[in-house]
Amino acid sequence: MKNMALASPWKKIISTMNDGLMVVSEDGTVVMVNQAFEKLTGFTEDEVIGQPCTLLECDACELTLETGKNDIWCALFDPGHEDIKRCRCNVKRKDGTYMAALKNASVLRDDQGTAIGSVETLMDISELDRLDRKVAQLSRKLESEEGFYGIIGKSTGMQNVFDVIRKAAKSDAPVIIYGESGTGKELVAQAIHLIGNRRDKPYVQLNCAALNESLLESELFGHTKGAFTGALRHRTGRFEVANGGDIFLDEIGDIPLSIQVKLLRVIETNRFERVGENQPIHVDVRLITATNRNLEALIQADSFREDLFYRINVLPIYLPSLRERMEDLPGLVSHFIENMQSKTHKEIAGLTRGAMEKFMTYHWPGNIRELKSALEYAFVIAEQGPIDIAHLPPKILKEMNHIRVDKQSVARPINYADLSKKEALIQVLRESNGNKSEAARILGVNRVTVWNRMKKYGIDIQKVLVP
Repeated sequence: MKNMALASPWKKIISTMNDGLMVVSEDGTVVMVNQAFEKLTGFTEDEVIGQPCTLLECDACELTLETGKNDIWCALFDPGHEDIKRCRCNVKRKDGTYMAALKNASVLRDDQGTAIGSVETLMDISELDRLDRKVAQLSRKLESEEGFYGIIGKSTGMQNVFDVIRKAAKSDAPVIIYGESGTGKELVAQAIHLIGNRRDKPYVQLNCAALNESLLESELFGHTKGAFTGALRHRTGRFEVANGGDIFLDEIGDIPLSIQVKLLRVIETNRFERVGENQPIHVDVRLITATNRNLEALIQADSFREDLFYRINVLPIYLPSLRERMEDLPGLVSHFIENMQSKTHKEIAGLTRGAMEKFMTYHWPGNIRELKSALEYAFVIAEQGPIDIAHLPPKILKEMNHIRVDKQSVARPINYADLSKKEALIQVLRESNGNKSEAARILGVNRVTVWNRMKKYGIDIQKVLVP
């Protein structure tokens, strides 16, 4: 085996291989390598032939060498060992660096079945290894303590939301996300898709408030050429594109009644027709919707179908406003500043204590979207160091003292029994700075009751807090 020689045609064939090849004798001495091996490892043929194969310091070989028995130096040559071994490993190059590799080692035997050596191939998987580490890093970031699939929040309210998201993702039932503007409803919809059974299928989203009736119908269901003026070619609708996956319809409360009828049919039959066509198309999609409006109030106003409401309101998720989870604000601030730092490389070191106090006492009618915009403004105004009060947007500085509990009301507690349910709810919402959980505690009811009464009486939390 040590004096092994290959015929010229075989040498030429081996030299064309992209994978590194090394032939080892029964005692572990390298007897042949190809050109790809020299390129991958940096060792020349003269430098490795006659040397032990342990020259590469392969970490997978460490275990193989340790498990050798019966005076066999390597477990690969043990009669009870499989003749082919495949593994991922790291091998040491000539320059001392390590290369991630996929190694195949096969035992060579003579006619009597005696092992006379082995042939090993090495494939450079450094790039794949780097990508694997990147994916793992991103996965850890998504599931880190500071985030749940891009959603930041450690408060009890948000942990409850995360729990509902996990459960809703396992089902194909329609999901509806309730929350004020800027609370992150789109992120919740994406999280449901990412951890759901349809995560490998399409995810399609559409803001229903952004289009007029005719355009919205075309976007949802598609149209045929010539279906209406300007329809110069066929168009595939969002439902058809989302087949097999999830479709997210934001601002569902703004859909016209005529479209609501067709949407109801899709939910109930999984079928629809393109505009200008009578041929039904079958789709399999899970519907996720979101709204910042009171759908029950819209039903009372005859602008939203009651039957559609019950079809989409199967798995409701209620997103708390930023006012209701102020303990999450410092984490959100750190998250946004870190992202802006990575994009601009500007030396901004968080917020001063005074600026953070202003943030903690502001009522944030625009929720997380407004917080992000405020930080972007301050990030531009501040030159370096921490963001201070002077760097905050003028709107925040002007409206800081709008919400204050009246000292007289503290001294003389209000008898809520003397007020109507609507008046009492408005009063406690003002006293609790919009915190529905605190309002429920004061009134002696649960949070769901507060939410239902707000919907029943059409109470707009922003108008309540900012007269």
